[in-house]
Amino acid sequence: MAENIKTANYDALVIGAGIAGGEAALNLANNGFSVLLVEKDLSIGGKMILLSKVFPTLDCAACITTPKVSEISRHHGITIFTGSEVQKVVKKSENSFEAVVIKQPRYVVEDDCTACQLCEQACPVVVKDQYQYNLVGRKAAFIPFSIASPRVAAIDIENCTLCGACEKVCPTKCIDFTMEAEEYHITAGTVIVATGFRLFDPLKIPRYGYGQYKNVLTSMEMERQLAPTRPFNTVLRPGDGKVPDKIAYVLCTGSRDATVGNPICSQICCMYSIKQAQLLMGSLPMADVTIYYINIRSFGKGFEEFYEQAKGMGVNFIKGKIGKITEKENGNLILRYEDINENKLKESEHDMVVLSVGVLPNTDAAGIFREQKLEFDHLNFVGQKDPLASPAETNIKGVFVAGTASGPMDIPDSILSAGAASSEAMRYLIRK
Repeated sequence: MAENIKTANYDALVIGAGIAGGEAALNLANNGFSVLLVEKDLSIGGKMILLSKVFPTLDCAACITTPKVSEISRHHGITIFTGSEVQKVVKKSENSFEAVVIKQPRYVVEDDCTACQLCEQACPVVVKDQYQYNLVGRKAAFIPFSIASPRVAAIDIENCTLCGACEKVCPTKCIDFTMEAEEYHITAGTVIVATGFRLFDPLKIPRYGYGQYKNVLTSMEMERQLAPTRPFNTVLRPGDGKVPDKIAYVLCTGSRDATVGNPICSQICCMYSIKQAQLLMGSLPMADVTIYYINIRSFGKGFEEFYEQAKGMGVNFIKGKIGKITEKENGNLILRYEDINENKLKESEHDMVVLSVGVLPNTDAAGIFREQKLEFDHLNFVGQKDPLASPAETNIKGVFVAGTASGPMDIPDSILSAGAASSEAMRYLIRK
C-alpha cells in the first residue's frame, strides 16, 4: 500500500455521488472550483438512476438523471473516484482539510475498456445481481447496469475463479488481475457530506414474511421491475414467474414505528407507492392494486392531485395497519389487518405483497472525521447547525451536508439541499 500512496489537492471534497452529491459537485465546478467526487459504488447517480419514474409528474428517472450524470462525468473541473471510500478527514486549519481516500481495484483499466461486454459473456460464474436487487443473476465479470457511469466493466474478485476466460476474449487487454488498492492523501478547502440514506431492512419485521415468502417484495424490488432497465419483460412474482393479478402495498414498513427504531415519517413512501400503483395499472390493466395505509401524507406540490388521480384510476386505498402476513400453498398471501374506518379485524388474499420500506440514516460518515467529530442528531442523521437559517452547516466549520444525509426528503428537496450546501461551501472558500 505504501508504494501506491498518491497526493492531490482540490478546492472541495464531496463524499457521495448520488443526486445531491453530484449536484453539489457540479455547482462548485461550474463556478471554477476543482472538486473530488468520491463514490463507494461502481457508478455515480445513487438510487435515483435505478428508479423507473418520478412522482408526481411520472417523468422518466433515467431521462432526468443520465444527462446530469453525463455532465458531471465530462466536466473538466470534477475528478471522480468510484469504488472508493473516504477513510478519514482531519481539519488542519481554516480552509484546509486532509483526507485519506482508498480506491479499490476494479481489475479493469478504465481508460481502455470499451464496454463491449465480451468478458461478461465469457465469464462462467453467475452470482446475484445487487443492482437488480437480487431478482436475477449477473456474471463475476460485469458492467453494473446499462446506464452506469462510468460504463466500464469490473471484476467481482470475491466470486471470480481466476479462470482467465475474460482475459482471453478482451479485445483491448484491459483486464489486470495485478491491480491493488490505491491510497490517496487529499488536501481540500471544504468538505460536503452527501452520503445519502439506507432503506429499512424488512427482515426486522418477521411477521411480514420477507425473506421467508418469495412473493413478498420490497418497494425497490418492485421499482426495478417497473424500470426501463428491468430484469424481466413484464412484472412477475418471483415465486413462480406468474403475472400477478392482485397486488397489495403495505405502507410505513419501518417508518413511524418506534419498535423498530424509526419513529418518524420517511416522507417519500406514500408517494412512491402511489406512483408504482399507477404504473402497475398501466402495465397490468387487469390487476387489482390495494394500498394499506395509516395516513396518506401528500404534502408536496401536486401530491394531493396525484393521490386523487390514483383513486380515479381504480387503486384501492384501505386505512388499516397490517398485523401479519401468511402464505398459502399456492404462494398467495393472506393479509390480516385492522380496518380502522370500520373498527374490525379483516383478512384479504393477494398474490403479491410490496413492502413500502422507509428511509434510515446512513452512518458511514460517523467514523470519518477524526479529532473534531461530526455531530449527528437523535435519529443519527447528520446534525444541522441551524436547520432554518443555514440547513447545510454542520458543527465543523467548513463541512456541509447535502441531501438525505441530513434527513428524509424527496428528489427536488435533495437538489435544493445540494444547492444550499454548494453555496455555503463556495462562500466558505472565497472568505479565506
